[in-house]
Amino acid sequence: MTKENLELSIDLLEPFFDEGWITDVIRPVKSGKEATVYLCRAGIRTEEDLVAAKVYRSTNQRGFKNAAVYLEGGMRAMSRRTKAAIARRSDFGRDVLFSSWIAREKETLDALYKVGANVPRPITQQSTAFLMAWIGDEEEAAPQLRQVRFDDPLKATRIFDFLVAQVELWLAHDLVHADLSEYNVLFWRGRPIVIDFPPAIDPRFNHNAYALLQRDIGNLARHFERFGVQRDARALAIATWERWLHSDAWLGQGVGVGQEGGGRATPLRSRAPQGAGPPGPNQTAGTTRPRRTGNARRADA
Repeated sequence: MTKENLELSIDLLEPFFDEGWITDVIRPVKSGKEATVYLCRAGIRTEEDLVAAKVYRSTNQRGFKNAAVYLEGGMRAMSRRTKAAIARRSDFGRDVLFSSWIAREKETLDALYKVGANVPRPITQQSTAFLMAWIGDEEEAAPQLRQVRFDDPLKATRIFDFLVAQVELWLAHDLVHADLSEYNVLFWRGRPIVIDFPPAIDPRFNHNAYALLQRDIGNLARHFERFGVQRDARALAIATWERWLHSDAWLGQGVGVGQEGGGRATPLRSRAPQGAGPPGPNQTAGTTRPRRTGNARRADA
């Protein structure tokens, strides 16, 4: 990042100073394709000692590669004009897309933190900057999972299983990370904390949901395999997806809805878009689902 861009990013943190959220910018920590992250000394109102300030890159500094994969189902409330502008990649469309991308991360972290997921505590958002709890100490940031070595296969297996349980916790609340890998899991004091949720999708409205879920679990399985963890990523993805599809949490919402003869409420539609699930034997992806049942299991943080 150039000195000019660095100064511009810091300028975007001024509202946090003015409103007492932060008192000092200690240093820039990371500058990536999506955003620059700063370590800041927190104001009293944050109830933290240190916070991370994530300043997102403007639309003319970054791209939205394969954005359609993540946006499907996320534009339901947008007007036809807005959707057309996004499809044309007009300046207006890119601005809307950029704003949606930022808001999505804050909304997702709010929802997941409330249900006990291992994610940074979200604090506040101002325009293109977002504050969250800092993972690490003043001397160093928590390392990415890719930088952590596990000499004990049993410990590595426990961490892997915990992360898969986190994936299922998110899915139980209708969220798929959609870009999960060893690069966006931090490891601090024996605990994995997942970050980078802008591409997260709602599986009820996105036909790519199962493929993205399978990719997330597959990325974790490939990483942990080097530490002796033996897990079938495809089987885990199918089982996780099926537990979500057949969970009872969504049944019977609203008196009389979908009821036959005053009996038990029955679903009016599949929980996921038609064709979104894994293939059965001798079938192509997305045509049907294996017949499995079970309830969605929520992981403890």
